[in-house]
This record gives sequence, structure tokens and C-alpha cells, in this order.
Amino acid sequence: MEPIKRDLYLNRLVERRENGLIKVITGIRRCGKSYLLFRLYYQYLLDSGVEASRIIRVPLDDDDFEELRDSRKLSGYIRGCITDEGTWFVFLDEVQMCKGFESVLNGLNRRDNLDIYVTGSNSKFLSSDVLTEFRGRGDEVRVFPLSFSEYVSAYNGDQYDAWIDYYNYGGLPLILSRKTDELKSRYLIDLCKELYLKDIEERHRLRGDHVMDTLVNILASAVGSLTNPTKLANTFSSNGIRVSDKTIGAYIGYLLDAFFINKAERYDIKGKKYIASPFKYYFTDVGLRNARLNFRQQEENHIMENIIYNELLVRGFNIDVGVVERSERNESGKAVRKKLEVDFVCNRGNQRYYIQSAFAIPDRDKMQQEQKSLVHIGDSFKKIIVVKDRIKLWRNEEGIVVMGIMEFLLNPNSLEL
Repeated sequence: MEPIKRDLYLNRLVERRENGLIKVITGIRRCGKSYLLFRLYYQYLLDSGVEASRIIRVPLDDDDFEELRDSRKLSGYIRGCITDEGTWFVFLDEVQMCKGFESVLNGLNRRDNLDIYVTGSNSKFLSSDVLTEFRGRGDEVRVFPLSFSEYVSAYNGDQYDAWIDYYNYGGLPLILSRKTDELKSRYLIDLCKELYLKDIEERHRLRGDHVMDTLVNILASAVGSLTNPTKLANTFSSNGIRVSDKTIGAYIGYLLDAFFINKAERYDIKGKKYIASPFKYYFTDVGLRNARLNFRQQEENHIMENIIYNELLVRGFNIDVGVVERSERNESGKAVRKKLEVDFVCNRGNQRYYIQSAFAIPDRDKMQQEQKSLVHIGDSFKKIIVVKDRIKLWRNEEGIVVMGIMEFLLNPNSLEL
């Protein structure tokens, strides 16, 4: 398998080099955090003139380093490697495996000559214990599974074949080394069961609890649909399983903390306020979503929406589900308030974009349906409809940009077109 370039994340680390902060590289397990730090960034440092002996690397998930999961031994090991006052680079992989790692990092960070990088696979653990514990001295770099453009760069075939594989099997890097559909599907099914969900069950002592299994399946079946813990608890109840909305809320929190899913909140665009509930949930990797359903429910339109959401996260946007309220006349002529949905309200700094995911727009009626919420927003920010079709980008009479999914995903400046 060809080496995969992950220049987006590599550049984010390069920009943070020796900035006095602890670089916290987060993301779902097996998304490439270790590869980024221990291979790509390590090679960058070597190429920039850093001696290999000045880079202290500790992969805590490696059995050879098991004894360093003790905080005192880890601290002693690292300090023992430092022999002078020059700059030393410290790489700690899966740092949450060391109990008491906070005190180790706090002590090391007091030394001016250390540049510290850690990876971890649980957001709550790291956010509360590093980014909060160090009061502004932590600097997070979130890593995602391969974007479609990264996937295509290492795929043996054209971009249209790559798309079929990608929306079926997702972007976990090792999926590219599995040569057959059977091997790919088995890899993802086993990862779900034996790694991700087992991790959550062990961390939160959920053994023998089938609620988590069922919850993940329900979320996978309804990806991108509006829901909340109460609605989900009712779904359980209708299937003869009694579980409280509080329990469902806690379990969703566990999945979010493990980067298994992401949540999009609803935002009233005209009222400029968040709507408390319901939410939308998307899977960090669509291959894992499909694996949970044994690759049965392959609705390409819903999967495409999930992929667009993930791409926007990779590009650094904060993403909400937009709601536009407007008054319409019903059949009897009475004025009624209607809520129209915008798939994604995307914010990054002073930039904002409104994006609709539309699998196909075969005629004028479908165009009217897809753009209805966009034309009633009433501000001047850019509005985009992304379609599955292989089309040339165009602007319709409402000034809305319509582009194909390939152009959106493969052109890093697609939102500026």
C-alpha cells in the first residue's frame, strides 16, 4: 500500500512546533493518529535537522512499554532520556493508558526545553484532564479517518470506483490494504465489536448490557435523522426494552467521547438561537456505520449526507442543522408557521456557508424543493446544493451554487467556487 499523505494534519503540527503548549492529537482509534505523529511528523523533524536521539517516543499501547503505564515510571523514563538543556521532543501515544498521566505532563511542561505531543482516543478524558487541567496550555489537533481526497490519493483505481468503495467501507486507513469486499467488511465488523464498543463497555462497566449495542444500531439506521434521548427511549420501549432517557443520554455521551459519532445541534437562523432538541447524529466513519448494519441498509443519499458532514468537520467548520421559520397559507387560507430545514450551517471564523445535500435534482420541482429553505434565509452568505450527479458547477436564478459531490470533495477550495 502506498504511503498516505496527510498534509492537512502534518501542517497543523508543524504550525504548532515548539509553541510552549502540549499538542493533544485526538480522534477515533485506528484513524491514523500514531501514523501521523510517529511516522509523518517524526520524519519531518528528521528532515528539518533534528537528531533522532532527541525525539523520545513512547507508544503506551505497545506491550513492550507496558510498565510505563505507571505515571512514576513514565516520568522517570522520560526525564532519564534528557541529558542536556537543548530542545527535546516527547511523543506519547494513547496517553490515557497511563493512570495519572496528567501529573506527568504537568511536570514535564514546566521544562522550557521540552516540546510535548500526546495522542488519545477519548475526548472527555483528554478534554477534562489535559485541555482543562492545563488551563490553556493544551492545544488540540483533531484527526479524522481519511477524507475522500486522501482516500483517492492512495486508491488503486479511478475516483468513481473509489466513491463506491468509500461510501461502503469508509476511510479508516487500513481498509485500503484489504483487497476484497469480504475482507473489508469483516475488518470493520470485527473492529466495531472487538475494539470500539468493547472499549466503551470496559471503560464504563457496561458488560452484559445490550442497550449500547441496540442504540448504535438504531442510530446507524437513522443516520442524519432528528432525534433525542426521549424519542430513542420510546423506540426501545416499542421493542419491549425498558430504558430511561437519562441512560440513553449517558450512552450517547460515551459514543461521542470515543469519537464514534458526532452531534449536530439545530440552529434557528433568523432567530439566531439554538433549539434545545432534537439533534442529528452522524458517524465519524461511514464504514463503521454500515458494518453495524451488516452492510444491509445502503441508502447512498443518507451516507452521502454523512460524508459531506465529515468533510466539513475535516475542513475545520463548526456545523449546525439550520431551521428557517416562515409563514405560509394552508388549504383553508389560514396563516401557519412552517419550519424549513437547512442540512448544514457551516461556520469558521467570519465565514459562513449554507449547504444542502441533494442526491439528485432531476427536474424543476425537485430544485424548488431543495432550495426552498435556502431562498428564505434572507442573508448574503453563500448557499450551495451538493448533488451526486456528475455535473458542471452552475448558479441558478436564485444565486445558489449547484455542484457535484466529486468537485465538492476533491477540490479543497470548492466552497469558494
